[in-house]
Amino acid sequence: MRALVGIVAALALPLAGCNQNTAVGNDREAQLDPAPTPAPIVGAAAALEDVAAELIKPQTMTAADIAALGGLDGKCVIRLTEVAKPSFVFEAGERGVIKLNATLIVLPATSANRFADGSLSVTLVPNGEEGDAGLTGMDMIVVPPRSQDELGYSGFVQCDAGDAQ
Repeated sequence: MRALVGIVAALALPLAGCNQNTAVGNDREAQLDPAPTPAPIVGAAAALEDVAAELIKPQTMTAADIAALGGLDGKCVIRLTEVAKPSFVFEAGERGVIKLNATLIVLPATSANRFADGSLSVTLVPNGEEGDAGLTGMDMIVVPPRSQDELGYSGFVQCDAGDAQ
């Protein structure tokens, strides 16, 4: 019995310091974690001027990014999965915002489902699918500057997303 207690104690000893992780994001007091900062909002030409077209891929937006855009009230979002953070935020016929190369890029609408700034464009095409949570399927076609090919992403659209980030 004593040997069993000794073995259990020896196995538990390394776990004794597990609640002492002080790395940022793992602290025990939220006020110690620095406030998240949004990605900069820059025009397409400036954001992508020195980036190879092959490296340009849409990124998901953080809560700080969405706050910098004024929130989601009255807007639609493209999510690459039904539960993902937004990859594209738009107001049909007005403007859209995509996050590329850690930068938020505003694209004026050129039609109801097409947004462009210079040689960067995003076109949204319904794909006839419906997700498990009831969101409508939407393809997002991105044409980066200096690219020979378009990039296609299948996702879901959610309009008037409000606080559902």
